Amino acid sequence: MGSSQQYMKMQTFKKYFRFGLTAFLVIAASISFYYLVFHGDRFSAQLNSIFKILSPVLYGIIFAYLMTPIVNGIEKRFLIPVFFKGKNEITVKQKKCIRVFSILITIFIILLLIYGFFSILIPNIVKSIKSISYQFPYYMQNLTIWSTKFLEDNPDIETIVLHFLDTYSEEFLNYLNNSIVPHLETLVKQVSVSMINVLSVLWNFIIGLVISIYVLFSKETFAGQGKKITFALFNTKTANQIIKDTRFISDTFIGFISGKIIDSIIIGFICFAGTSILKMPYALLISVIVGVTNVIPFFGPYLGAIPCTILILMVNPVKCIYFILFILVLQQLDGNFIGPKILGQSTGLSGFWVIFSITIFGGIMGVPGMIIGVPFFAVLYAMIKRLINRLLLKRGLPSETNKYMNVDYIQDKDVFVPQTAKEKAQSSFLLFNKKSKANGRKSEEKSSTSNQSDNHKEHN
Repeated sequence: MGSSQQYMKMQTFKKYFRFGLTAFLVIAASISFYYLVFHGDRFSAQLNSIFKILSPVLYGIIFAYLMTPIVNGIEKRFLIPVFFKGKNEITVKQKKCIRVFSILITIFIILLLIYGFFSILIPNIVKSIKSISYQFPYYMQNLTIWSTKFLEDNPDIETIVLHFLDTYSEEFLNYLNNSIVPHLETLVKQVSVSMINVLSVLWNFIIGLVISIYVLFSKETFAGQGKKITFALFNTKTANQIIKDTRFISDTFIGFISGKIIDSIIIGFICFAGTSILKMPYALLISVIVGVTNVIPFFGPYLGAIPCTILILMVNPVKCIYFILFILVLQQLDGNFIGPKILGQSTGLSGFWVIFSITIFGGIMGVPGMIIGVPFFAVLYAMIKRLINRLLLKRGLPSETNKYMNVDYIQDKDVFVPQTAKEKAQSSFLLFNKKSKANGRKSEEKSSTSNQSDNHKEHN
């Protein structure tokens, strides 16, 4: 008897708690929407201040999230098979030791890769930049000679170019003297402030790396606490669905981001090999630019190819054409073979939705939005798709898209009237109208001829 009363009290408490939580969320959302519409600048400033305060914690969570697959792989495929092979049970203390060693090995591997990458990359990039700065007058002279010869051989193009220069050179000088030169002092201040911000970001990265160690060490505890809260606030069916959705979101993000990083590294190596074989200038610098920008889906390869093309154009205009052709072939190889093999169906989005997500999130968040926009929109797309399919199934309608492509209307939920049937009906109706009009014309002609013959008889 007492247990049933306690159960009823618990159900009543859950009911009122959900009602109160819903009311609180509605009020909070209304207030947030009001401030977002009428005080958008203050709202964004407050969000930025909150983000600056929480940025080390956010960096730590992101680092831990990205390092989790490596930590799990080291534990399950290396440490446990080597040191605990044949043992049925592993004690809690041993699990903690395994976790500590796996985290340390992961951080050591990542730091070693970063050190090796930059120790090879930075000296070569500095050497390339120095070479560009020293030989820049020669490159400009070479480009001037080539362009002059090209314009002399094509007088029509020369006329267009000269007209363009005469039209816009004066406007450019006015813009340079009136807009750029007076604000040089402000520009220097902004550069110094940017350097301070870079140091602040580096410090936050270091703190975030320390926080990520603690998050990785207790990631099962955090996951268990999240599931515990979910089952406490929702019924079992809803909680299971939320946990399933969370796993789907995690798999989509980690699969896309890790796959895109691996794909960009491969493209960077292939670009370095190809540019070295073609004897392109500054092959390493160009390969780094192409590989880094390849992380951005769809638009990234073209964004990286533009500065590389300009750099090669100043050195050797003929090789610039070869480089453009090489980049086009490389991107076709990546888009049709390497990328699908690595990424697979991690997003499930068509080309249109990929471009749409990059455009929207890139406009909102800049370059980070272009990187995470595709997996984020893939999750949103999958959620909406599942909701639509669930509503269709409740109404007794199929959820396959191809069954709705040629449908004109649905009759009694089971009969799909195709669009071709309507077209046939329209064509038969038009044919009937033509025949009726033709018959009407014939009857009119017969009546007119009969009237003319009667009038002729009466006249006679």
